[in-house]
Amino acid sequence: MILSDRDIKKALKEGHISIDPLFPKAIQPASVDLHLGADFLFFRTSEHVYIDPKEPIDKMMESTRIGPKKQFIIHPGEFALGMTYEVVGVADHMVGRLEGKSSLGRIGLIIHATAGYLDPGNKLKMTLELSNISPIPIKLYYKMPIAQMSFTPLSSSAEHPYGKKRLGSKYFGAMKPQASQYWKNFKKNNDWITFEG
Repeated sequence: MILSDRDIKKALKEGHISIDPLFPKAIQPASVDLHLGADFLFFRTSEHVYIDPKEPIDKMMESTRIGPKKQFIIHPGEFALGMTYEVVGVADHMVGRLEGKSSLGRIGLIIHATAGYLDPGNKLKMTLELSNISPIPIKLYYKMPIAQMSFTPLSSSAEHPYGKKRLGSKYFGAMKPQASQYWKNFKKNNDWITFEG
């Protein structure tokens, strides 16, 4: 069950959802509009020939910030990590789903590849996995509406919400874009590399 605008307002009032700041007119019939934050990470493509998911990639990426007078240009075929301007949180019995804006999809801007999920108990600026599939560059403006978030209650509260130590949550409470931490899923065990589900 996806929350309606009426139930989103109720969940905000009761503290089951938090959105800070909440822009005027951001609440839509079954979602909340989110806006583009200032921070981005992008790959230094001239210095690397491949990505190895078993190795840290932080040094393969460069950061930049935009603002009212500086935009981010994403070129055809490029990929960048961004963040929402808002900090979004959900209680242990709720999940959030991040989706693109139809008007931006119509110009070829994809706002997430796979990570459109806000886990129970997490509170952060949502990561945007931005890619341009159009044939020409797209200019992105600070605080422009960039995505929409819907919310769904769980059948019961999560037994182990995101961020609990036993889960090894990699992106709990993120306030800036983070390079992939996928390499942490691998560990050395008697000279063999094994994958931790």
